[in-house]
Amino acid sequence: MPSSYDALVIGAGFAGAVAARELAERGGMQILLLERRPHIAGNAYDRTDHADILIHQYGPHIFHTNNKRVFDYLSRFTKWRNYEHRVVANVYGTLMPVPFNLTSLALAFGPERASQLEEKLLSVYGPEQKVGIIELRQSEDPDLSMVADYIYDHVFLHYTMKQWGTTPEQIDPNTTARVPVFLSRDDRYFQDPYQGMPLDGYTPMFQRILEHPNIKVELSSPAEERLTLGNGALLLDGEPFTGPVIYTGAVDELFSCEFGRLPYRTLNFQFETLDQEWFQSHGTVNFTVSEPYTRITEFKHMTGQVNPEKTTIVKEFSLAYDGSPGSVPYYAVLSPDSKILYESYRNLANQYPNLYLLGRLAEYQYYNMDAITEQALLLSDKLLNKEDR
Repeated sequence: MPSSYDALVIGAGFAGAVAARELAERGGMQILLLERRPHIAGNAYDRTDHADILIHQYGPHIFHTNNKRVFDYLSRFTKWRNYEHRVVANVYGTLMPVPFNLTSLALAFGPERASQLEEKLLSVYGPEQKVGIIELRQSEDPDLSMVADYIYDHVFLHYTMKQWGTTPEQIDPNTTARVPVFLSRDDRYFQDPYQGMPLDGYTPMFQRILEHPNIKVELSSPAEERLTLGNGALLLDGEPFTGPVIYTGAVDELFSCEFGRLPYRTLNFQFETLDQEWFQSHGTVNFTVSEPYTRITEFKHMTGQVNPEKTTIVKEFSLAYDGSPGSVPYYAVLSPDSKILYESYRNLANQYPNLYLLGRLAEYQYYNMDAITEQALLLSDKLLNKEDR
């Protein structure tokens, strides 16, 4: 019965699972967690395929953070496999590290020319610095602006057009400004001090997070079938529910897209199992100037599995989300119009004092796994402090 629970959590990804555990463990609250999918772990869900290869069902997830609280918290529920992600871009058959760095520079321009360019870059910006391509493009030195133009054309432009379904004119200048040149030979995709993969996989980690006597998880249970909103009151299974309701799903769908659908990008994954030990040299290869897909991931690089006879890869295609059955919203398409639309939904949510929006879809913004774990911990702190008063 709804009256048996102190809090309701919608969604069993990082946001919902961490919040549920915190409220149950620290707050002694009885939690009902509803998950529309038939599994926990959200987009981090992993499983073994027919070839016994551990795959990430919704694309590669590599954990990294500089937040010790987050790392220590998740370390309660998993041991870690040491793994530092390295990504290369396939530029007309040449594989070069991304983000673009001094190793990439040598591959793009040849050793002699790259040495001259490196000397200029280091003299202006210093070693181990990250310089945006906008800043480089504005340089009065034609060599430096030429490097920026190369990166824009060969690493950023076509990849971004595929990823976001945009023309060059529509690409947000703020997105371009974030594209870095790393003046280092550190080929790691992330430089955070804490990096790794859950030793047994993400799904077992989530199982341990949710393994608490105060948490009841109901899978294949869409929130719209259980939760009713109206006149500032929330009803669970037709009965008033006054405890905290933490919602981590798409906020427009919570309100039946009353003001129109928020724009998202979704992904189409094409998995292939191959009769060979390895397919590619790195866990992820980005196709920045060719191919209709954005990247290929080979999971054994990340998981450390040993199988000399089989490997599984996934090709990733980006397309617009339309809400069709089975389609998953992944990335918010941020624009002035979509931000205004989101605020309409947030204002609607604010009419319910016990409703809390948490996560990528509910807050309509991008979060890495560590960032949303931190947000879940902070929201739990807030709710537990409120309960203590």
